[in-house]
Amino acid sequence: MTDLSSWSPPQLPPRTVIEGRYVTLEPLARAHAAELFAAYAEDGGAMWDYLPVGPFADLGAYTAWLDTARLGWDPLHYAVRMEDGRLGGTLSLMRIDPRAGSAEAGWLTFAPRLQRRREATEAVYRLMEWCFGAGYRRFEWKCHAANIPSRRAAQRFGLSYEGVFRQAGVVKGGNRDTAWYAAVDLEWPALKAAYERWLDPANFDATGAQKQRLSVLTRPVLAARDPLVG
Repeated sequence: MTDLSSWSPPQLPPRTVIEGRYVTLEPLARAHAAELFAAYAEDGGAMWDYLPVGPFADLGAYTAWLDTARLGWDPLHYAVRMEDGRLGGTLSLMRIDPRAGSAEAGWLTFAPRLQRRREATEAVYRLMEWCFGAGYRRFEWKCHAANIPSRRAAQRFGLSYEGVFRQAGVVKGGNRDTAWYAAVDLEWPALKAAYERWLDPANFDATGAQKQRLSVLTRPVLAARDPLVG
């Protein structure tokens, strides 16, 4: 049995800005609403398929949801400020359990302008970095089991597959099986090195295209791989 006699539960995350190399995570505020709603309008609605809310009919409806979300501490929502200064979406820390030393990345709501860009990857990385730096032992990712892009993203981020919880919920009138992934503190040094290597400006060409894939760098860290995504 692992001796945790010297371990103490970490603090809850503060509602403060998290600065990165290419991205800034800002605690969600009403001032973000109009720009986020405009960013989400770039999408035809598919980005909301696996989320329990959305798409929103108009700015008023989205602002009403945001006004509730921004005041909560779990989930703790952040707006993602991209390198060019635009807002690209939101994500959160959720299911925050200091007694177990566990927290989850959730509510990833990335507009097309943010999807498949290095800012999107760094946004998740900076949440992970905060958690392990604060003393959390486990960083989780859960998604609808039918959401193959999310499952592929979790593995790319270096989060190990832990299985599927069948009939774990009901979302928008449909069944949700939930796929689970996680990284633990013993894996964090290798994951951090992989992310820093990937985010290095030298890893991108003049157009911003990556030279080395993050999935290649994180693959050796995985304790188990998702059979559906390879």
